[in-house]
Amino acid sequence: MRPTRPELAAAAGRTIPDIIAPGLSVVFCGINPGLYSAATGHHFARPGNRFWPALHRSGFTPRQLVPSEQSELLGYGLGITNLVARATARADELTSAELRDGGRALESKAVALGPAWLAVVGVTAYRVAFARPQATVGSQSDRLGPARVWVLPNPSGLNAHYTVDSLAAEFARLRQAAQRVGSGGRDDLDLDQPVSGERLGHDRRRWHEPTA
Repeated sequence: MRPTRPELAAAAGRTIPDIIAPGLSVVFCGINPGLYSAATGHHFARPGNRFWPALHRSGFTPRQLVPSEQSELLGYGLGITNLVARATARADELTSAELRDGGRALESKAVALGPAWLAVVGVTAYRVAFARPQATVGSQSDRLGPARVWVLPNPSGLNAHYTVDSLAAEFARLRQAAQRVGSGGRDDLDLDQPVSGERLGHDRRRWHEPTA
């Protein structure tokens, strides 16, 4: 059931729990919860957000999960957190100071939990949070604790620069990098190579099965 307008309004400022555990392959880091997500308690929950379709089409999950199934991500070695915990109607309601504080908090999580990759979902927020004004989508030279860093486009339906398919291609680039590094392969390969639809479909079948 969708939240009502009063329920959405009441969700401002709320937080929702991370989906996280030690030693994950990839932790996706959103900017902050929207009101819809805060009202439901589920990450990337607003209808029209392309996170869950892109996650599946890129091969991270064998089927498209719905937001209420978010805890199943842990079985695939995946997690979700946010740069800023408090929910707002729009990401531009956050201050630069909040984003910078969120960057430091994210680094602390990385040190404590040791994911292989942190994927920040939103290049503009990443630039502010980590003082990297020239950062672009893709692999970053910085590390947060032991974690390699990747920046993904914002999957919000308001981001007209990307379709579901082009988002999935960006997610797939990250997945391929995670597979290479996780299997002991070279991590100095060209991680900015585009992913073809044929290759995406082939590599999807290679992603690991959920753990018990």
